[in-house]
Amino acid sequence: MKELIEYVVKTLIDHPEDLRITEIEGERTIVFELRCHPEDVGKVIGKSGKTVGAIRTLLSTVAARQNRRAMLEVVE
Repeated sequence: MKELIEYVVKTLIDHPEDLRITEIEGERTIVFELRCHPEDVGKVIGKSGKTVGAIRTLLSTVAARQNRRAMLEVVE
């Protein structure tokens, strides 16, 4: 799942070298914290949060197939 997030986000941003994804794993839930260059935060979030919403939907679908929950947080 981390690789999926990394692939999608790297294609959106201008500074892929600054991308950091931290994985915090619980019993049934995984939280991904995404950090990127300050100029790229808006590109990841998108207009009205639509881009990050779409990424979260993809992530939830992949996690559901593994009987888990996944959350994505964009840390500024």
